[in-house]
Amino acid sequence: MNIGMVCFPTYGGSGVVATELGIALANEGHKVHFMSYSQPFRLNLFNENLFFHEFSVNDYPLFEYQPYESVLASKIVDVAMYEHLDVLHVHYAIPHASVAYMAQQILKSKKISLPYITTLHGTDITLVGRDPAFEPVIRFSLNHSNAITSVSESLKKDTLKTFKIDNKITVIPNFINMKDYETVKEYCVKRKYAPKGEKILVHISNFRKVKRVEDVVHVFDSVRKEVPAKLIFVGDGPEKTAIEQLTRQLDLHHDVIHLGKITDPREILSVADLFVLPSETESFGLAALEAMAMRVPVISTNTGGLPEVNIHGKTGFLSNIGDVKDMSENALKLLKSEKLLEQFRKSAFEQAQKFDVQKILPLYEKLYNEVVLKEIVTG
Repeated sequence: MNIGMVCFPTYGGSGVVATELGIALANEGHKVHFMSYSQPFRLNLFNENLFFHEFSVNDYPLFEYQPYESVLASKIVDVAMYEHLDVLHVHYAIPHASVAYMAQQILKSKKISLPYITTLHGTDITLVGRDPAFEPVIRFSLNHSNAITSVSESLKKDTLKTFKIDNKITVIPNFINMKDYETVKEYCVKRKYAPKGEKILVHISNFRKVKRVEDVVHVFDSVRKEVPAKLIFVGDGPEKTAIEQLTRQLDLHHDVIHLGKITDPREILSVADLFVLPSETESFGLAALEAMAMRVPVISTNTGGLPEVNIHGKTGFLSNIGDVKDMSENALKLLKSEKLLEQFRKSAFEQAQKFDVQKILPLYEKLYNEVVLKEIVTG
């Protein structure tokens, strides 16, 4: 099958999932054509079935905001015509669902059929999508999608509640390739960051307010008062400066390590004892799943799709948003008992295996085939 894939190429979860999905599909023999303004950072083109079609949005003096949607729609039409795409899969509703509809209608005028699938990832619905200015376009383009998927049951419910769309939404969770996580612990790395055998807490995010990174600092402050520990931050974003200031105010900065953006966090996760994710909202929690695949229990909030990934009292603990006291107590419960921590490590890994790409990929392949067949029959 020839599959078109549209995503944002940045470090966000939607781009990672789209890229890993494309790679997995290519490994199964499908031809996958990525379309974006730059190459997705995890996309390795050393595969005969993977293709990247870049487009550029020129800077015209006439436009205060560049016409991204029009250029992307034109690229989709071009690739669909000359690469004979069977289906188009767009990730993130805004603006890709409406762009897909526009491209589909242009191709119809040329007697070319291109069904499109929209995958909802989270903030396109729960944050950006709540802006009333987007509502009519999002609802229209979702209702005209040949299929819609969401990465969690929670996100599906939020979408139906917010937009009241008539189209069916199929839940296909995010995934990881468990083969990539078969890693022996890097004790030399652990000695580098915890030379005296301190426990290591890790947080990975884009440092936006919704991630509540200040709660990570306060949890660490409570933990460090009872257990020797280090905190490793991975990522960057608008809240990073404020977080650095907070660690200095609390006199924690000597035990806090900022590593910035890292393409592959597995080496860091391999030495972690706990992963802390106190987000205000998470449609799924891909970072938590990646930690669990490295046998790292998760201390998280109970919001959005997180309870579908992190099982309370088994793979980690769930707390209410902002309940730093409860998160701290849960963290200490694990860090003070090697036996309990090891039990949670094992359960986290077992839970992560349920989200292996080999179990999730067939769900997408089945959906592609259904959409293409229905288009042939009705079309």
